Amino acid sequence: MINGGRPLCGQVEIPCSKNAYLPILAGCILCDGKIVLHKCPRFSDIDAMLRVLETLGTVVVKQNDDLYIDCTKIKFSYIPSELTKIIRSSIFTLGALLGRLRRAKIAYPGGCDIGVRPIDLHLKGLRALGIKVEERHGYISCESTKFCAGSVDLDYPSVGATENLMMVAVLSSGVTTIRNPAREPEIVDLQDFLNSMGAKISGAGTNEIVIQGVDKLHSTEYTPMRDRIVAGTLLVACAMTGGEVTLTHCNPEHFLPIVNKLVKSSCKIEANNDNICISSDGCLQSFGELETGPYPAFPTDMQTQMLTMSTICKGSTLVTENVFESRFRVVPELSKMGADIVVQGRTAFVRGVDRLLGATVYAHDLRGGAGLVLAGLCAVGYTTVYDVWHIDRGYEQLDQTLASLGADIHRLD
Repeated sequence: MINGGRPLCGQVEIPCSKNAYLPILAGCILCDGKIVLHKCPRFSDIDAMLRVLETLGTVVVKQNDDLYIDCTKIKFSYIPSELTKIIRSSIFTLGALLGRLRRAKIAYPGGCDIGVRPIDLHLKGLRALGIKVEERHGYISCESTKFCAGSVDLDYPSVGATENLMMVAVLSSGVTTIRNPAREPEIVDLQDFLNSMGAKISGAGTNEIVIQGVDKLHSTEYTPMRDRIVAGTLLVACAMTGGEVTLTHCNPEHFLPIVNKLVKSSCKIEANNDNICISSDGCLQSFGELETGPYPAFPTDMQTQMLTMSTICKGSTLVTENVFESRFRVVPELSKMGADIVVQGRTAFVRGVDRLLGATVYAHDLRGGAGLVLAGLCAVGYTTVYDVWHIDRGYEQLDQTLASLGADIHRLD
């Protein structure tokens, strides 16, 4: 429940990235040794992935915010549907299991209902490397006994496909090249993590990744990158409510498209090393147009938050979603609060209103839920957001973080 209208002021340390941590956890499977991961964020998706690892035979010990992961006794290569339906990122284990055990069988992954998210690019890439792939009865079965190092040209720079192909090639013989890979910072982070264990990967963040296969990986300690989407969400929260917020331990270069839109909307932003400060009077101008796309274009995971902000910006805004077609499921909920939004295909036409009004709304997915919280922060009166378990998948106690900045927000359950 949120009583809107309070400006946000204060400082927040940004947690490690969900989208970096999950593939790194899968990458631990490749190591026949022990790994320490620092700064483990408290996201429910992280807990779900740890359950997947434990099912495979991994020993996981939590001490404060550190994870001690022992993969020496991994012997299972099967992940049932009751685990994969909870977390889409379970698909990352496919490449890691193939790299480690040369076989894998996993149920089709679940996750947020934000549109069709086929894994055909993953499977096409695996087949291009000589891996036998069978799809039957809702399961994907793979064998990599005939793995052939070579080149894979991705039809689309899919993050998940890129990460799976990187992991399946790490323990192979020969050189594997991925062309037109995803270039997100999380891809670079996975490369850095695998290289810290002795992998030989180069080119992450560019249009070609080269993997020189090695015989084995050794133990390591690693701290994954900070969460650029959490940082962006908090920047938008301050922009909408007014106030001044400083975010620490984040790389501003990772979310320049977000910063540029906020500056265009009349926010003042200063970046210094790994800190970024935003100040806003809450009187926002339209940022004009926004189109999502693969990095370095505007991230789809921040589209809903910016769409929400545009509802109170003076003027008209066009938001085009080019990645996931169901990102606009949040629109009917925002309309309950007085937003003026018309959706035509993949584009939302938004006319800013003077104010949003508190209402009872429902989260349908992770980022949509975050957008509704942002709307509640600046709305007149009380807003109740239901099904916040979606939000917990990618935000670490978002309600407490916002409350520490001065928001009137608390959980009812």
